[in-house]
Amino acid sequence: MTKDAVFTMKIEPDLREEFMAEAQALDRPASQVVRDLMREFVRRQREAREYDVFVGRKVQAGREDKRAGRGRSHAEVEADFAARRATLLRKAGP
Repeated sequence: MTKDAVFTMKIEPDLREEFMAEAQALDRPASQVVRDLMREFVRRQREAREYDVFVGRKVQAGREDKRAGRGRSHAEVEADFAARRATLLRKAGP
């Protein structure tokens, strides 16, 4: 990949010195560390956005199910799992 874009930023001198020292300790150019940080930031942002879309679709599907009369009440779910717990506890024994 060609590197023909320039990114200029202002940072505190202390932060720059600490960053440069850490990059040097890794025996890596500071620019490579910054590129890695940027790639990681972009990846996390995309994942967060994709997750928000996923959750939004799940919520929408749940709302559509509720409107269509599909699904169970909280009390029904609690009763079902209480029965399942009781069955498992009986099987597990004392």
